[in-house]
Order: sequence, then structure tokens, then C-alpha cells
Amino acid sequence: MRALISVSDKTGLDVLAQVLVSHGYEIVSTGGTLRYLADCGLPVTAVSDVTQFPEIMNGRVKTLHPLIHGGILARRDVDTHRQACDTHGIGLIDVVVVNLYPFQATVSQPNVALADAIENIDIGGPSMVRSAAKNHEFVAVITNPDRYSDVIQALQTPQGLSAEFRRSLAIEAFEHTAQYDAAIAQYLGRVSGGSTPPNRLTLQYEKHSDLRYGENPHQRAAFYKPTPLSGLSGLIQHHGKALSYNNLVDAEAAWELARAFEPSQSAVVIIKHTNPCGVAVKSTLVDAYSAAYAADPVSAFGSIIGVNQPVDAATALAMQALFVEAIVAPGYTPEALAILTQKPSVRLLELPDFFSFSEPFTQKVIMGGVLYQESDSIIWDDAQLSTVTGHIAPEQWADLKLAFTVVKSVKSNAIVLAKHGVVIGVGAGQMSRVEAAKLALMRVQNNDNNQQTTGCVAASDAFFPFPDSITHLGQAGISVIVQPGGSKKDDAVIAECEKHGMGMVMTGIRHFKH
Repeated sequence: MRALISVSDKTGLDVLAQVLVSHGYEIVSTGGTLRYLADCGLPVTAVSDVTQFPEIMNGRVKTLHPLIHGGILARRDVDTHRQACDTHGIGLIDVVVVNLYPFQATVSQPNVALADAIENIDIGGPSMVRSAAKNHEFVAVITNPDRYSDVIQALQTPQGLSAEFRRSLAIEAFEHTAQYDAAIAQYLGRVSGGSTPPNRLTLQYEKHSDLRYGENPHQRAAFYKPTPLSGLSGLIQHHGKALSYNNLVDAEAAWELARAFEPSQSAVVIIKHTNPCGVAVKSTLVDAYSAAYAADPVSAFGSIIGVNQPVDAATALAMQALFVEAIVAPGYTPEALAILTQKPSVRLLELPDFFSFSEPFTQKVIMGGVLYQESDSIIWDDAQLSTVTGHIAPEQWADLKLAFTVVKSVKSNAIVLAKHGVVIGVGAGQMSRVEAAKLALMRVQNNDNNQQTTGCVAASDAFFPFPDSITHLGQAGISVIVQPGGSKKDDAVIAECEKHGMGMVMTGIRHFKH
């Protein structure tokens, strides 16, 4: 029996190779792997001794040879294959242990040169992996060092590397090469200046973890990660129960909105079913939390909180009284962790790349396909702002930007009310814009904290098709409205603003969220 071993990642290889030798396998190897195994004191044969052909072109060509691929691909149950092996002196290869050049690790380095990336595109490795995976009826292919212990355990059993086990390894091998090729194509597309959606979209993720359940307890679910880890797949969970599908969806919404505010601003967002029910920007994090919570304390129960600064002790003490599913933050002080870990279930999530993560395109799976679009990364553009009526006081601009920032994260149709750095009313996911306006006003009126809509600013995620929403907002004392503009009824909408003495700013940017 013969095992061919050629790996970039040598983790655990000495143990696996020793077990293979003890079970009677002759080991054939190349380059650095050959030297590593020899240094471990293991008997090993060079591929060049098998092929009687040297490695050439700086190692680009070493295993691409009939005496290697014939030994991997030969069917043991086909007479002509066995005759070909006998005629040409091809020795059978029963186990292939290969992992590939570290292409993804190379291109993830800052300022990597294109030439270095090209040299880390493995050719011989994927060829051997695919050959062995194709012929898994007779050959075991191992691409993941994490599986070495499974292989060793299987070798100790009477059935050895069974047909079922070889098939599972082959599936993993094809997944491995598919992910590898996708990474290469995506990288080359990126460095070629591609800014449009690609002609072929290949999404490759590894399982990160099984989830407690999906949207509902009867639905099984899992979380998949890219390589390298980033965004939510790179989160650090300091405390709390296992995450569910809904936890991650709401955590993403909390993170996306919290990171929209500058780190120098103390911002807190409270998310319920992906929509914000309280948002505040204040001089300290604890003040921002207290104001965000006061905006809608009823909805805050069972929410997920996002903050854009490390959670400190004062904020942790304020949060301690509320039942929340999770907190998402760029970090926690040791004192804050000591306080919050007293709550047995709350998930404390830290995102190391809280502000640095970027996703130029987003995808959404629909039945029968995937939608792909540029991320909605522009909140507003000062160059496009237009005050179409009324006078905007200097202190109102901060509230206008706050409201328009938040409305971007609210399901459409959406209206957001803000005052003195606090979002006090949200109308989300309504079928008509006037109903969204009514709902935002109602949420303020139903709050027990005596908040008033007089003097508030309002933001709309899209234009007003009719003046009716303006009428309701004006009657409630709203002072300024910010909206994209672009309706056929803009003149009537502006006239209704003037009737109620309201100012209006148009941004030229729409923020539908479906």
C-alpha cells in the first residue's frame, strides 16, 4: 500500500504519517513535506524517485506525471486499468494527503503583490485531490488536518478506511477545491478593477456552528463562515447561551446601525426584529443607553443592543436591569464583563473589526436564485442636500442626520422621529407612508415618558407620494422633514410643509430596505 503526502499545512502530519507507516503504507512525498517527514525519522520516498523525473520550474512541475496520476486514478476492478499499470510500471496509490498552497492567507495580507498571489495558486495539489476524490471508491483523500484523528481512528478498526468514510472525505475534498478556485477567481476579478456584479457568483462558506434553531424552534439552522473569518463570523462570545438564527439576524442589524455613527460619538441602538426601537447619541455611553431605552421601554424587552464604543461599568450597570437577548460591541471593559456576566443568559458579543469591516456587495437568497447588489453605504451626500423650504436651525442638522441615518436601517415604508439626539418614534414596515407616519407618532404618544413631538424632526426613507403624511406630521408639531425627494407631488408636499410652517430638506438618496 502507498500513501502520497504533499501538504502546505503540516499540523499533526507527523502523527498521521507514523500511523500510516505502522499500518504498512509506503510514503511518497515532495519538497518541504519530504524533508519534514525525513526529519521526523520516517521512511519516505521522493516523488522524483517514483517518476524518474526531477522537479522542474522551481517546483511548478513535480507531481503532474502519469506514474502519479495513473496510480491515483486506476480502477482496481477494471482489467484494462490493471494491465496498463503493469505495462507502464505504475504503482497504485491508496491514500492521498494533500492541502493546498495558502492562496487565501496570502491574498488577505495587506498590499500583497499580484506576482506573489499567482505563485500561490496551486496546480499539482488540486489535480491530485480531484483525481483521488474522483476515484474515492478505491482511494482515500484527506485535505483537512482536522480529519487526521478520524483517519487514525478508522485505521484502527477492522473495516479500516471504509467506502462510506472515503466518500465523506471525497465530498470534503471537492468542497475544498471549489472554495479554492472561487477564491482565486474572486481575487483576480477584484485586482482587475471589477466593480460590477460578476458573470458567475460562487459563494463558498464553511460551517461555523450549528444554531439552537432557525426562525422558529421546529426549523434546523446553521451559521456559515467565509475564510478568513470576518464580520459576524469573527465574533467573540464572552458569555451567554448559544446563538439562534434570529439572534444573528438582529445582531447584524444592531451592528450595522451602531457602526454608522463615528466612534467619537457615544451611540446606542436597541433592535427588535431587525428594526430599531430606540436610538440615541449622547456625550457618554450610559447617557445614550438611558435615552435610547426611555424612547420605547416596552419594546426594549427581549431586544438586542448595539453600541459603538467599548461597554464600560456605568453602562453595564444601567443595562443590568433589562432582559436582553444580546449586546453587540467593539469591546467590554473587565468591570463591565464582571457586571454583565451575572446575567446568566445574555450573549455578550465582541466584534474585533467593528468599524473596519466592509462588504462592497450584499446577497439575498430568494427561491430559485440569489439577488446581488452594491451595499447601501452612503447615508447622505452634503453636495446633494437641498433645503427646499423653511429655515433649518444649526442645532437641527444633527437631528436630521441622526433621523436619516436611522431610517436607512428601518424596514420600508419607514418614518423616524428624532429630538435632541434621541430617536423617539419609529414607524416601520408599513404598506403606505401615511400609515408609517401615523405609527411613528403613535409610538411617541403611547410612551409614558411624556415625550412630545413638538419640535421634532422627521425622516422618510423614500419620497412622499402625497401630502397626507405631511399633514399628520405638521399637526403633531414636527418642525423639519428630511426625505429623498423626487415625487411627482413634490410641489404639493412642499406647499403642505409651508402651510404648517415646517422646513424640508431633500437628500437625493433613497433608503428602501426590504
